[in-house]
Amino acid sequence: MSSNFFQPVDASAVPRFAGLSTFMRLPAVASAEGLDIAMVGIPWDGGTTNRAGARHGPREIRNQSSLMRRAHHVSGIEPFSIANVADVGDLSVNPINLMDGLKRIEDGISAIVAAGAIPLSAGGDHLTTLPVLRAVAKDRPVGMIHFDAHSDTNDRYFGDNPYTHGTPFRRAIEEGLLDPRRVVQIGIRGSIYEPGEHDWAVAQGYSHHLHGGVRQAGCCQRHGRSARHRRNRPDLCDLRHRLHRPVDGAGNRNARAWRLHHP
Repeated sequence: MSSNFFQPVDASAVPRFAGLSTFMRLPAVASAEGLDIAMVGIPWDGGTTNRAGARHGPREIRNQSSLMRRAHHVSGIEPFSIANVADVGDLSVNPINLMDGLKRIEDGISAIVAAGAIPLSAGGDHLTTLPVLRAVAKDRPVGMIHFDAHSDTNDRYFGDNPYTHGTPFRRAIEEGLLDPRRVVQIGIRGSIYEPGEHDWAVAQGYSHHLHGGVRQAGCCQRHGRSARHRRNRPDLCDLRHRLHRPVDGAGNRNARAWRLHHP
């Protein structure tokens, strides 16, 4: 642990509604140099096909994260004493050009990776994940722990359009960015376009769990805590995974700007 790491503003000294709005009330810095984790906003929703507005996500996440305090109430862990974390701002995006938007996101995340920091990004619609994966998985594919109502492994929308918020992980598999044997999708639910919509993802090797099954069995029992699971899926114990946690993975009844609502 280090006492020299950045620390959040103390709400007992400066009220939460005051001061600069940053992720977790951490300092805003110009680059990821010297950081272990760089928190970065991706205010872009050029891939959405229904309700726009996720581009405003980073700003509101910063606002809501002002409620965070320094230590975990159960474990007592102080994460900001274990890793040096700061807010590096938002990536420069293009709201009117999809392909340029994807390239800008990839370049921005690549710069963070090149600085030696782990990017912790806040979007943004689900398509923002594809350029992030392009940046972090340049050398070899990564695994992914994905909480969502949708698998986002569809192929094409509106004719022959391959890039939407419903296709990022199919493209990531095709581009060799994700190792499908190290992908866990948790909480999948809601109506689908056709009965076999999830067959492609399962055939690639995804560990695919519907919302009802997780609620009944519990995440810990279904994901890696049993000896049987470790024998059958040792590949999921590898450390190099990306966590993708969109709002609709756990329920979005109160996320009024979310693009696809599911109960």
